[in-house]
Amino acid sequence: MNAILTPVGSAGDVNPFVMLGRELRRRGHGATIMAPDVFRDVVTGAGLAFASTGTVEDYDRVTRDRDLWDPRRGTAVVFREMAAHLRGAYRVLEQLYESRDTMLVGHSLSFFTRVFEEKHAVASATVHLAPSIFRSDYRQPAWPSGQDLTNWPRFVKRAMWWIVDRLVVDRHITPALNSWRSELGLPPVSRVLKSWLHSPQRVIGLFPEWFGEPQPDWPSQTRLTGFVLSDDSCSPAPAGHDTDDLERFLTVGDRPIVFTPGTANRHAATFFRVACDATAAIQRRALFVTRYREHLPTVLPPHVCHVSYASFSTLFPRAAVIVHHGGIGTCAQGIAAGVPQLVVPMGFDQPDNGARLKRLSLADVLLPSSFSSTNVASAITRLTSSEKIATACLDRSAAIRNDDPIVRSCDLLEQGFRNRMRR
Repeated sequence: MNAILTPVGSAGDVNPFVMLGRELRRRGHGATIMAPDVFRDVVTGAGLAFASTGTVEDYDRVTRDRDLWDPRRGTAVVFREMAAHLRGAYRVLEQLYESRDTMLVGHSLSFFTRVFEEKHAVASATVHLAPSIFRSDYRQPAWPSGQDLTNWPRFVKRAMWWIVDRLVVDRHITPALNSWRSELGLPPVSRVLKSWLHSPQRVIGLFPEWFGEPQPDWPSQTRLTGFVLSDDSCSPAPAGHDTDDLERFLTVGDRPIVFTPGTANRHAATFFRVACDATAAIQRRALFVTRYREHLPTVLPPHVCHVSYASFSTLFPRAAVIVHHGGIGTCAQGIAAGVPQLVVPMGFDQPDNGARLKRLSLADVLLPSSFSSTNVASAITRLTSSEKIATACLDRSAAIRNDDPIVRSCDLLEQGFRNRMRR
């Protein structure tokens, strides 16, 4: 089997696919990752083949766009970029495809993979990293405002999703998608996030059932395998990184409050300014993790340490609280570490991830509009003083570390490939 894995997004999206590819390679299969050039070294360093879907400059341009981090405008930025790269990514996939030996492993938003699956009837699976991608008439994912519509009447929930699809999703992606599909001789699609994005062959959710309980109207081909915890090989330290400074900081005092706004977030100056003030007010040490030093004050106060990189699997168990954007990879690492989290969601799956953590007594949530030094200080104090939260964190940490999602996911991929080949 030759697997072609097609993640779309930042490091948190790419790293789980790298780990899947590495396990497939260990089993004797071919494995190629299609991703922007910025991830080339990570992919090849894991022993996988790499195919480019975009330049470093393209990735840099998108991550510098302030609208990407806006709860309302971020979706438009993402879909606009997807529309611009559909044909190019499809051409790369055509070049890699080997008849009957190929298995496609697509990300939620790699629409070119779904189109290729339709056009060529190739073995395929869709991998979803977070439960927010699943629509349901029952338990709903949290909206960007953090609101949970689960208890609303079904007809209202359906109407809300129809409005979102017509005014947001379809408006930004379906004209380009359907124009291209017409060229390929495929019929038009609409409401692409309702059901079309799911491969009809196999859907794999990389999260456990206790985090995202399957609903009666989820696709019947869905299987959940658990959180994938990215290891250090997926996020290598930048050149010149000094681990000694970090180790000294961690060993000379109380556990710090760790602040990390996401690997692709290039507009986090306010996040870190508030972090400085909040931790100073409650006399707690703080560790800032970001590759972008320009986010930070020119001179950091004595209680703050900055590092451009840290292994989350090593760092998080030594933290008192983790304050972050709510990306699913960071959430999973926090759960595995058994440490309380404060989620500041900015868009995409982040509000829903935060809401789920809060329901499980693993976290608190502050929307960006409420992210002030006073509110952050109060939230940290609550999180570090709650026995209920401490117990829940320890319990879930034990549960997640007993999982083996990579093995189960690759078993499903191999099974799906065999089933397709029998037809």
